Amino acid sequence: MNFSVQAIYNWYRDTIRNPKYRWWIILGTLAYLISPIDIAPDFIPFIGWIDDGVILTLLISEVSQLMTEKLRTRQRPEAEQPIAHTDSEATVDVNAVPLK
Repeated sequence: MNFSVQAIYNWYRDTIRNPKYRWWIILGTLAYLISPIDIAPDFIPFIGWIDDGVILTLLISEVSQLMTEKLRTRQRPEAEQPIAHTDSEATVDVNAVPLK
């Protein structure tokens, strides 16, 4: 298994953008920041604070991007918003005939 920083970042970003898991990730991140159990313990000066700072920065950047996207979609006029297709719309099948 390849555990790179980019892979963890992509997982975090994809999971926080999923509405089903969003609050669990936010609460888990806040619990990690409060918890004394860290990757680098907080009683070690500077090194212990770096991992908390990185994770807090990641949380703030992702939540702010989510809020920015939500505000942009809210401010768009109705005509510019994408059309949501419902299940009640019928699909039309057409037989194609080649033109010569």
